[in-house]
Amino acid sequence: MRYDRQIKFYGIGQEGQEKLSRKTVGIVGCGALGTHLAESLARCGVSKIVVVDRDYVELSNLQRQSLFKEQDAIDATPKVIACEREVKAIRSDIQIETYINHLDAPLLEAAFLQCDCILDATDNFETRLLINDFAYKYNIPWIYGACVESTYVACPFIPGVTPCFNCVMGMLPVMNRTCDTVGIIEPAVSMATSFQMMYALKLLTDTPFDAKLVFGDVWQMDHTALKFSRMFNESCSTCAAHATYPALSQQTHETMLCGRDTVQIVTAFSDENLLKHLQSLSIIFQETPYFIRFNFDNHPIVWFRGGRMLIHEVQSMAEGKTVYHQLFG
Repeated sequence: MRYDRQIKFYGIGQEGQEKLSRKTVGIVGCGALGTHLAESLARCGVSKIVVVDRDYVELSNLQRQSLFKEQDAIDATPKVIACEREVKAIRSDIQIETYINHLDAPLLEAAFLQCDCILDATDNFETRLLINDFAYKYNIPWIYGACVESTYVACPFIPGVTPCFNCVMGMLPVMNRTCDTVGIIEPAVSMATSFQMMYALKLLTDTPFDAKLVFGDVWQMDHTALKFSRMFNESCSTCAAHATYPALSQQTHETMLCGRDTVQIVTAFSDENLLKHLQSLSIIFQETPYFIRFNFDNHPIVWFRGGRMLIHEVQSMAEGKTVYHQLFG
């Protein structure tokens, strides 16, 4: 029996396994945290996962992003496409819904309202504020996770039960470093996702628990768990009585990707217009089912179907926008 060992565990049992088999879980981000979480969710027996990520596989990902292969980096396969392939190889009956896109409020409302729980596997503050507002507006628990160097952090946020991410922000360990600048080791990823999955299993099986913020340093063998139930902010814009959920109304068309020397710009151009423009400039390009890749003024550029582009090897948002305007005039 596939789930025999999990059913024998006192915290799950047959009833818990049956609950898992009916659950849908969302994952925001498909990098180090997201690939570990997607694999764990598939193996534990949930019915469906919904995964969104805006990026493609690179060689430097393979050290810690567990579902990807060398060929994915060579082909620059979109992360969610590689994730779907590998998850289906692990468990053919799982349902998986994928989005090669930048997360915004309309996408959250279109894809994540079906979720019983949302797992944070993103790498930026703004997206977490967006998840937080969405989760508390629609009463969906979400589980924060992050890691860098050898440190990790995880925390469950449950509408109507715990304070939200905004309320607890001042208590969270500072994560203003990035993997690109200070590095990361795989055990830190595993620690973060282990706690995220532990909280997810308890939520999905209706197991009561005390929500705690957990963080530590696996290299130094430090670990801390803190309760935060009394940290409600009565004027919070997300979880107070008169919440306004401001992040859901903010729209961003340009974004500097975390630690990537890359600017993302969402344009109004069609794929057809881009191809005509590149041909008029005699720019050589590579076309795949998912994106168009080319170089302009020594900047590698990836154009995803629908008008979202990544401009690489830029040091600031201003430089990225300059390259964009030079390309399109």
